[in-house]
Amino acid sequence: MVGMQQRRVMGHWAHTDGRPGRYGVLFAAVWLFFLIQPLEAGWSARDTTAGRVGIVATLLFAVLYVLGFGVVRRRSREAPRGVSTGTAAAVLASLVALAAVMCLSLGESGMGSCVYIAVAGVLFLPTRAAAALTLVTAVTAEVLATGIDGWESDFTLSFAICVAAFATWGVTQLMNRNVDLHLAREENARLAVEEERNRMARDLHDILGHSLTVITVKAELAGRLMDADPVRARAEVADLERLSRDALMDVRRAVEGFRELTLPGELARARESLRSAGIEADLPNSVEVVPSDMREVFAWAVREGVTNVIRHSGATRCTVRLTA
Repeated sequence: MVGMQQRRVMGHWAHTDGRPGRYGVLFAAVWLFFLIQPLEAGWSARDTTAGRVGIVATLLFAVLYVLGFGVVRRRSREAPRGVSTGTAAAVLASLVALAAVMCLSLGESGMGSCVYIAVAGVLFLPTRAAAALTLVTAVTAEVLATGIDGWESDFTLSFAICVAAFATWGVTQLMNRNVDLHLAREENARLAVEEERNRMARDLHDILGHSLTVITVKAELAGRLMDADPVRARAEVADLERLSRDALMDVRRAVEGFRELTLPGELARARESLRSAGIEADLPNSVEVVPSDMREVFAWAVREGVTNVIRHSGATRCTVRLTA
């Protein structure tokens, strides 16, 4: 629930988990202005079939590229290293096919699509596969520019392909690290909540376990003495009332986060601390002899005493005794 609330209140551009915000896909669409040249070429030849086909292919290419970016960022939450092989192959194959149509219908101006193919490869593929695709795309662009009459080869396009792919790889790595960090924070928060629940369960068990046992035993005894010894039975009932009030006070303090001020809680903590330190613990199981208004002082005494035993004594056994 906390994670969902955090994602709702993040910025418009990107979330902390790597997914795009409201305008995240728009950020990718901004870079489509490099497709203006093939659109201008198509518009100049709009009276021809080749021109119209080129315009349609360019627009479809732009839409598919933006949709592919959105798919990658949406799935980065569950698969931060990319999407499924089938999805990647389908999108990349479609982009390559549309790029081929653009080049056939518009000529050299359609080669601008090669930059987007390399960037899409970085978004969809693992690093090595993306590097291979970038290299193949750059080499293909140079081969076509050199081998086709009227096309110019000045290595500008190849350089742009490599630079764009490298820049996208860097941004993608940063996004992936943000995803990993966000997932780690969520896991730490989940573990902290789980640990707190376990601690509360242990505290309630330690605090109530003995008190309820004593209350049960005294209730049974009072029931048996009700006819045989009414005076003693009334004394046992009075003890029951005192014990139940003390147990209720301890539970309230534990729930309110003041466990360190309860004597039963400190004894439970001391037992666990001594065990962790390899010291045998001989601790009382009952705090009945201690007046209720003195138990906080006793709790501090137990805490300080056991802490000193663990830190300074070098002892193998620790004994605690309680009296009124």
